Amino acid sequence: MPVLRDADLAGAFNHAARSYDILVAANPGYHAHLRRSARRLGLPPGGPAPRVLDLGCGTGASTAALTAVLPGADITAVDASAGMLRRAAGRPWPRPVRFVHAPVEGLAEAGVHGPFDAVFAAYLLRNTADPDGVLAGAYRMLAPGGRLAVHEYALSGRAAHRAVWNAVCGGLVLPVATLLGDGPLYRHLWRSVVTFDTASQLAHRVRRAGFEQVRVLPLPGWQTGITHTVLARRPSADPHGAGR
Repeated sequence: MPVLRDADLAGAFNHAARSYDILVAANPGYHAHLRRSARRLGLPPGGPAPRVLDLGCGTGASTAALTAVLPGADITAVDASAGMLRRAAGRPWPRPVRFVHAPVEGLAEAGVHGPFDAVFAAYLLRNTADPDGVLAGAYRMLAPGGRLAVHEYALSGRAAHRAVWNAVCGGLVLPVATLLGDGPLYRHLWRSVVTFDTASQLAHRVRRAGFEQVRVLPLPGWQTGITHTVLARRPSADPHGAGR
């Protein structure tokens, strides 16, 4: 089965929105890992409230991680799935969050404008038709010196880690998702990981987009070698200028 893209993928997420958090809750460490990646942004405490863009916020798990770690941040959360976004916006939030329904390629048309101090992209890049274009857009949205955290299922390249991913998906995730009526989406999500970049390839992709200080950090638990945080910065002295 090929991976889903664009309207087909947004439609699959719309259908799965009602049960998405059930499967998320069954994933040990899911929320803790998102908070860890949010902390890894390393935004300094004090000073003006940082502007943070949450790309591909889904039902709001990544947004919740950001609000927990950065209690003073001004957060804009974006997703292409109206169903997922309704679930996110319907959560109780400790302070206002701006939710925007838009594809990540259409932020300007949806009224989302930088500069942001940080961009957080969780489980997003492998689900886009043009990950390089998304990274270029994130680069433009960031202020010079702004920080990027990509929290992604990106396999290490070791056969053992790939085998764990396939076993978890085949033995648990896909059977449960099929019972819930969302088999097509979760077959896509399984395939999207095994066909996407390894962690080192993802880091290279981020560097190629013009970011500097690119680092790949692992996450603990069963997702070791499966999920990583890729951290980077837009250069402070930007040779490409705002029109990159």
